[in-house]
Amino acid sequence: MRARLIYNPTSGHETMNSNVGDILNIIEKAGYEASAYRTTPKKNSAQNEARRVAKEGFELIVAAGGDGTINEVVNGIADLDKRPELAIIPAGTTNDYARALKIPRDDVVEAAKIILKGQKLPVDIGQAGEKYFINIAGGGSMTELTYEVPSAYKSILGYLAYLVKGAELLPRVSPVDMHIEYDDGVFDGKATMFLIGLTNSIGGMEQIAPDSVIGDGTFSLIIVKETNLRDLVHLIALVLNGGRHVYNPKVIYTKTKKISVHANDGNRLMVNLDGEYGGDAPMVFTNLHNHLKIYADVDSIPLKAIDTSTLSEKDAGEKIIEEEKNLDDDEKEDK
Repeated sequence: MRARLIYNPTSGHETMNSNVGDILNIIEKAGYEASAYRTTPKKNSAQNEARRVAKEGFELIVAAGGDGTINEVVNGIADLDKRPELAIIPAGTTNDYARALKIPRDDVVEAAKIILKGQKLPVDIGQAGEKYFINIAGGGSMTELTYEVPSAYKSILGYLAYLVKGAELLPRVSPVDMHIEYDDGVFDGKATMFLIGLTNSIGGMEQIAPDSVIGDGTFSLIIVKETNLRDLVHLIALVLNGGRHVYNPKVIYTKTKKISVHANDGNRLMVNLDGEYGGDAPMVFTNLHNHLKIYADVDSIPLKAIDTSTLSEKDAGEKIIEEEKNLDDDEKEDK
């Protein structure tokens, strides 16, 4: 079996450069013949390499970098009939997808060791027009703030950069008149933003889509209606306080398999895919159910966050037993 490590040398604090050898050793210990590709500044470098090795029959691609690198790799293989399995080594700023899969985010070598556990999850991905995303899509003036965070800030400050820049730009947030159709309804009017999530981890927070289930075939759709600065601050506080924003009248929160979006009255509506600009609406978003298989620390993901029907009978049974044990332990502590 062959594996290709595709890594971004500039992600995060450039930690990958000094750890490539150790990571390749781990991949080989897992039973793969391993090799590495260092991405270049050339457009779609990771995407093109992922597509090349997938067509050559490689069984595993290990994507090392930020959410943007992972998105590129996914876009390189998503439309192929035969797709390699994936592993993720987070080396970026927010690393939302790695957070959802409980992959270590502060040590790239420890992240690689997840492969040795041999636990894999079938996961959904989203198709947006001719592009794909693996964690989050969105649109509206609030999501456009991410485009204005300089890459130097991201590298030095990490997620703090988004908070600093976001606070600076919040007064400029204004609603966009848009039309959104989803499985159970239609929204037509002014909205500050819409978000489409595949996991519960978005923008460094794990409560934006609090009941998201990995691999269940649905998106979590969040529409934030027209809001002022005070409303936004309040909603952010509710997110941080257990995901209570989903009950706020300013928010529509639902599950859906397909979404179509366009701007009304000729307005421009930019679409963000996994943190990067992905084109303008009109756009249709479709959930591709269990489209990829990816290494994860399944033991550490809460049972409620996984579609257990996608696990083997053995893994599902072990997961349920472990969860019940944890509940018993919690009850003992409460007593």
